[in-house]
Amino acid sequence: MMIAAPGAGKGTQASRIATHFGIPHIATGSLLRSHVERDTRLGRTVRGYMDRGTLVPDRIVLRMVRRALTEAKAAGVGYVLDGYPRTPAQAGSVYQVAAELEMTADVALHLEIDDEEAVRRMLSRSAAEHRTDDTESVIRRRLALYHEVTRPVLDWYAERRILLCVDGMAPVDAVTARVLELLEVVEATPPVDRAPKIPLPALV
Repeated sequence: MMIAAPGAGKGTQASRIATHFGIPHIATGSLLRSHVERDTRLGRTVRGYMDRGTLVPDRIVLRMVRRALTEAKAAGVGYVLDGYPRTPAQAGSVYQVAAELEMTADVALHLEIDDEEAVRRMLSRSAAEHRTDDTESVIRRRLALYHEVTRPVLDWYAERRILLCVDGMAPVDAVTARVLELLEVVEATPPVDRAPKIPLPALV
């Protein structure tokens, strides 16, 4: 699963990982935006959250993730989960779902990037893709939210011995090369007990 601030390149790297290993790329943000663009009932429900830069309710995203993990299990393959979890509660929920399906993640991949670079990248993407959810004020709210509620989850993944950190400031191809190098090592390593040993961090 991919854990990183907005603009760190999660989508790009997740797509390349999925292609390299021949597994599904489960991108929650793309799934939600697709519903908004198609003006589905779900899309109308989540549009306001996305335009404000606030998190879509857990129950909605978890339902989509459960369906995607179930499909991956039926296909007999792994997965790359991109954009989820973003909070301690989500991390606990997705772990429970994955454990029920015997599909718990082997790696939580953290792409490290500073805020100003994240803002620069996302404004550039917004201009290129004409995205209404990537104004500078919204981007900075999303970054503040990330630091408040997502970063604490990294300690939990570190305790479970599945956290891998990669410099997301490097050129895209260099990041990909380093990511794939680390994941090839993980794939070749005998499995260990990666079940949670400590509770998820509580938000203050």
